[in-house]
Amino acid sequence: MAGTALFVLAGVSARAAVLQGALPWEANAGDPPQVVKPGPWHFFNGDEGRAVEAIADRIIPPDPATPGGKDAGCAVYLDRQLAGPYGHNAGHYNRPPFMAAAKNFGPQSESNIAKTYRDGLAALDRYCTANKGGKHFAELSDNDKDELLKGLESGKTKLEGADGKAFFEQALKDIQQGFFADPIYGGNRDMVAWKMIGFPGARYNYLDWIDRHNERFPLPPVAITGRADWTAKAR
Repeated sequence: MAGTALFVLAGVSARAAVLQGALPWEANAGDPPQVVKPGPWHFFNGDEGRAVEAIADRIIPPDPATPGGKDAGCAVYLDRQLAGPYGHNAGHYNRPPFMAAAKNFGPQSESNIAKTYRDGLAALDRYCTANKGGKHFAELSDNDKDELLKGLESGKTKLEGADGKAFFEQALKDIQQGFFADPIYGGNRDMVAWKMIGFPGARYNYLDWIDRHNERFPLPPVAITGRADWTAKAR
Protein backbone atom coordinates (compact mmCIF):
# COMPACT_ATOMS: atom_id res chain seq x y z
CA MET A 1 0.00 0.00 0.00
CA ALA A 2 2.79 2.41 0.93
CA GLY A 3 4.58 1.73 -2.34
CA THR A 4 1.39 2.35 -4.29
CA ALA A 5 0.78 5.64 -2.50
CA LEU A 6 4.29 6.84 -3.25
CA PHE A 7 3.90 5.89 -6.89
CA VAL A 8 0.62 7.82 -7.20
CA LEU A 9 2.01 10.88 -5.44
CA ALA A 10 5.07 10.79 -7.62
CA GLY A 11 2.88 10.71 -10.69
CA VAL A 12 0.84 13.67 -9.48
CA SER A 13 3.92 15.76 -8.70
CA ALA A 14 5.33 15.02 -12.13
CA ARG A 15 2.27 16.56 -13.76
CA ALA A 16 2.09 19.60 -11.48
CA ALA A 17 2.72 23.03 -12.92
CA VAL A 18 2.92 26.57 -11.58
CA LEU A 19 -0.07 28.69 -12.64
CA GLN A 20 0.74 32.29 -13.37
CA GLY A 21 -1.58 35.17 -14.12
CA ALA A 22 -5.32 34.48 -14.48
CA LEU A 23 -6.84 31.12 -13.73
CA PRO A 24 -7.20 28.95 -16.85
CA TRP A 25 -10.96 28.60 -16.41
CA GLU A 26 -14.10 30.62 -15.78
CA ALA A 27 -16.93 29.79 -13.44
CA ASN A 28 -19.69 27.78 -15.19
CA ALA A 29 -17.67 27.79 -18.43
CA GLY A 30 -18.47 24.12 -19.04
CA ASP A 31 -22.26 24.30 -19.04
CA PRO A 32 -23.60 27.75 -18.11
CA PRO A 33 -27.40 28.15 -17.95
CA GLN A 34 -28.84 30.00 -20.90
CA VAL A 35 -31.24 32.85 -20.15
CA VAL A 36 -34.63 32.04 -21.68
CA LYS A 37 -35.97 34.96 -23.71
CA PRO A 38 -39.55 35.54 -24.86
CA GLY A 39 -40.29 34.50 -28.40
CA PRO A 40 -41.82 31.77 -30.54
CA TRP A 41 -42.27 28.24 -29.27
CA HIS A 42 -39.18 26.08 -29.66
CA PHE A 43 -40.91 22.71 -29.26
CA PHE A 44 -44.68 23.18 -29.20
CA ASN A 45 -46.76 24.14 -32.18
CA GLY A 46 -49.47 26.76 -31.67
CA ASP A 47 -52.24 24.35 -30.61
CA GLU A 48 -49.93 22.44 -28.29
CA GLY A 49 -48.68 25.66 -26.68
CA ARG A 50 -52.20 26.93 -26.03
CA ALA A 51 -53.20 23.58 -24.54
CA VAL A 52 -50.20 23.56 -22.19
CA GLU A 53 -50.87 27.15 -21.14
CA ALA A 54 -54.47 26.17 -20.35
CA ILE A 55 -53.32 23.12 -18.39
CA ALA A 56 -50.83 25.25 -16.45
CA ASP A 57 -53.58 27.74 -15.54
CA ARG A 58 -55.77 24.95 -14.13
CA ILE A 59 -52.93 23.31 -12.19
CA ILE A 60 -51.87 26.74 -10.86
CA PRO A 61 -54.93 28.97 -11.22
CA PRO A 62 -54.47 32.75 -10.98
CA ASP A 63 -55.74 34.70 -8.00
CA PRO A 64 -55.80 38.43 -7.13
CA ALA A 65 -52.34 38.21 -5.57
CA THR A 66 -50.43 35.84 -7.88
CA PRO A 67 -50.47 35.10 -11.63
CA GLY A 68 -51.45 31.61 -12.73
CA GLY A 69 -49.28 29.06 -14.45
CA LYS A 70 -49.67 30.64 -17.89
CA ASP A 71 -48.65 34.19 -16.95
CA ALA A 72 -45.91 32.85 -14.67
CA GLY A 73 -44.27 31.36 -17.77
CA CYS A 74 -44.68 27.66 -16.96
CA ALA A 75 -45.46 26.72 -20.57
CA VAL A 76 -42.42 28.67 -21.81
CA TYR A 77 -40.24 26.88 -19.25
CA LEU A 78 -41.59 23.51 -20.38
CA ASP A 79 -41.25 24.36 -24.08
CA ARG A 80 -37.55 25.19 -23.70
CA GLN A 81 -36.92 22.09 -21.57
CA LEU A 82 -38.56 19.80 -24.12
CA ALA A 83 -36.56 21.37 -26.95
CA GLY A 84 -33.32 20.65 -25.09
CA PRO A 85 -31.56 17.71 -23.43
CA TYR A 86 -34.35 17.13 -20.88
CA GLY A 87 -36.91 16.41 -23.58
CA HIS A 88 -34.66 13.84 -25.22
CA ASN A 89 -33.65 12.02 -22.02
CA ALA A 90 -30.03 13.12 -22.31
CA GLY A 91 -27.87 11.14 -19.92
CA HIS A 92 -30.35 8.25 -19.74
CA TYR A 93 -29.83 4.82 -21.20
CA ASN A 94 -31.98 4.80 -24.33
CA ARG A 95 -30.68 1.99 -26.51
CA PRO A 96 -32.09 -1.52 -26.86
CA PRO A 97 -32.58 -4.11 -25.57
CA PHE A 98 -35.39 -2.72 -23.40
CA MET A 99 -36.62 -4.96 -20.61
CA ALA A 100 -39.47 -4.86 -18.13
CA ALA A 101 -38.08 -3.72 -14.79
CA ALA A 102 -39.07 -2.21 -11.46
CA LYS A 103 -39.62 1.55 -11.29
CA ASN A 104 -36.38 2.11 -9.42
CA PHE A 105 -34.50 1.11 -12.60
CA GLY A 106 -35.99 4.11 -14.41
CA PRO A 107 -37.68 4.16 -17.82
CA GLN A 108 -36.94 1.14 -20.01
CA SER A 109 -38.10 2.45 -23.36
CA GLU A 110 -36.90 4.05 -26.57
CA SER A 111 -39.43 6.82 -25.96
CA ASN A 112 -38.58 10.12 -24.27
CA ILE A 113 -40.34 12.95 -22.47
CA ALA A 114 -40.72 15.01 -25.64
CA LYS A 115 -42.61 12.14 -27.28
CA THR A 116 -44.75 11.72 -24.15
CA TYR A 117 -45.94 15.31 -24.57
CA ARG A 118 -46.34 15.15 -28.33
CA ASP A 119 -48.43 11.97 -28.13
CA GLY A 120 -50.32 13.09 -25.03
CA LEU A 121 -51.29 16.50 -26.39
CA ALA A 122 -52.39 14.99 -29.71
CA ALA A 123 -54.51 12.40 -27.89
CA LEU A 124 -55.99 15.07 -25.62
CA ASP A 125 -56.96 17.14 -28.65
CA ARG A 126 -58.63 14.14 -30.30
CA TYR A 127 -60.56 13.41 -27.10
CA CYS A 128 -61.79 16.99 -26.75
CA THR A 129 -62.89 17.41 -30.35
CA ALA A 130 -64.71 14.07 -30.21
CA ASN A 131 -66.36 14.49 -26.81
CA LYS A 132 -66.58 18.24 -26.18
CA GLY A 133 -68.47 19.53 -29.19
CA GLY A 134 -65.45 19.87 -31.46
CA LYS A 135 -63.67 22.22 -29.04
CA HIS A 136 -59.97 22.10 -28.23
CA PHE A 137 -58.87 21.86 -24.60
CA ALA A 138 -57.98 25.56 -24.37
CA GLU A 139 -61.51 26.45 -25.53
CA LEU A 140 -63.31 24.54 -22.77
CA SER A 141 -64.78 26.21 -19.70
CA ASP A 142 -62.69 26.08 -16.55
CA ASN A 143 -65.09 23.54 -15.02
CA ASP A 144 -64.81 21.27 -18.05
CA LYS A 145 -61.02 21.58 -18.02
CA ASP A 146 -60.91 20.64 -14.35
CA GLU A 147 -63.24 17.70 -14.85
CA LEU A 148 -61.14 16.37 -17.72
CA LEU A 149 -57.85 16.79 -15.87
CA LYS A 150 -59.28 15.05 -12.79
CA GLY A 151 -60.36 12.20 -15.05
CA LEU A 152 -56.82 11.88 -16.44
CA GLU A 153 -55.34 12.01 -12.95
CA SER A 154 -57.59 9.24 -11.65
CA GLY A 155 -57.29 7.13 -14.79
CA LYS A 156 -61.04 7.31 -15.37
CA THR A 157 -60.65 9.26 -18.61
CA LYS A 158 -58.83 7.27 -21.27
CA LEU A 159 -56.97 8.77 -24.20
CA GLU A 160 -56.55 6.96 -27.48
CA GLY A 161 -52.89 6.51 -28.39
CA ALA A 162 -51.44 7.76 -25.10
CA ASP A 163 -51.39 6.96 -21.39
CA GLY A 164 -53.51 9.83 -20.07
CA LYS A 165 -52.62 9.26 -16.43
CA ALA A 166 -48.87 9.18 -17.13
CA PHE A 167 -49.19 12.27 -19.33
CA PHE A 168 -51.00 14.21 -16.58
CA GLU A 169 -48.49 13.16 -13.92
CA GLN A 170 -45.60 14.30 -16.12
CA ALA A 171 -47.28 17.63 -16.88
CA LEU A 172 -48.11 18.20 -13.21
CA LYS A 173 -44.50 17.66 -12.16
CA ASP A 174 -43.01 19.79 -14.94
CA ILE A 175 -45.43 22.69 -14.50
CA GLN A 176 -44.74 22.75 -10.76
CA GLN A 177 -41.01 22.83 -11.51
CA GLY A 178 -41.50 25.67 -13.97
CA PHE A 179 -43.45 27.67 -11.40
CA PHE A 180 -40.77 27.39 -8.70
CA ALA A 181 -37.58 27.23 -10.79
CA ASP A 182 -35.20 30.14 -11.16
CA PRO A 183 -36.57 32.65 -13.70
CA ILE A 184 -33.50 32.15 -15.87
CA TYR A 185 -35.24 29.03 -17.22
CA GLY A 186 -38.38 30.86 -18.36
CA GLY A 187 -40.87 30.15 -15.57
CA ASN A 188 -41.46 31.86 -12.22
CA ARG A 189 -41.66 35.14 -14.13
CA ASP A 190 -40.62 38.11 -11.97
CA MET A 191 -40.06 35.56 -9.18
CA VAL A 192 -43.82 35.48 -8.51
CA ALA A 193 -43.71 32.01 -6.92
CA TRP A 194 -40.82 32.90 -4.63
CA LYS A 195 -42.56 36.09 -3.53
CA MET A 196 -45.73 34.12 -2.81
CA ILE A 197 -44.01 31.67 -0.43
CA GLY A 198 -41.37 34.07 0.91
CA PHE A 199 -38.41 32.21 -0.60
CA PRO A 200 -35.31 34.45 -0.71
CA GLY A 201 -33.90 32.89 -3.87
CA ALA A 202 -30.23 32.74 -4.78
CA ARG A 203 -28.89 35.06 -2.10
CA TYR A 204 -25.27 34.31 -1.26
CA ASN A 205 -25.41 34.61 2.52
CA TYR A 206 -27.89 33.60 5.23
CA LEU A 207 -25.58 33.62 8.24
CA ASP A 208 -27.72 36.09 10.16
CA TRP A 209 -30.79 33.86 9.73
CA ILE A 210 -29.46 30.37 10.51
CA ASP A 211 -30.97 30.31 14.02
CA ARG A 212 -34.05 32.42 13.32
CA HIS A 213 -36.82 29.93 12.74
CA ASN A 214 -40.43 30.63 11.74
CA GLU A 215 -39.63 34.22 10.81
CA ARG A 216 -40.48 35.70 7.44
CA PHE A 217 -37.38 36.78 5.54
CA PRO A 218 -37.83 40.54 5.02
CA LEU A 219 -35.75 41.07 1.87
CA PRO A 220 -36.99 40.53 -1.71
CA PRO A 221 -35.86 37.40 -3.57
CA VAL A 222 -32.83 37.35 -5.84
CA ALA A 223 -32.53 35.21 -8.98
CA ILE A 224 -29.37 33.82 -10.55
CA THR A 225 -29.20 36.90 -12.76
CA GLY A 226 -30.02 39.29 -9.90
CA ARG A 227 -33.10 41.49 -9.70
CA ALA A 228 -34.75 43.73 -12.28
CA ASP A 229 -34.45 46.82 -10.08
CA TRP A 230 -30.68 46.36 -9.92
CA THR A 231 -30.50 46.57 -13.71
CA ALA A 232 -32.71 49.65 -13.71
CA LYS A 233 -30.52 51.39 -11.12
CA ALA A 234 -27.38 50.49 -13.08
CA ARG A 235 -28.79 52.33 -16.10
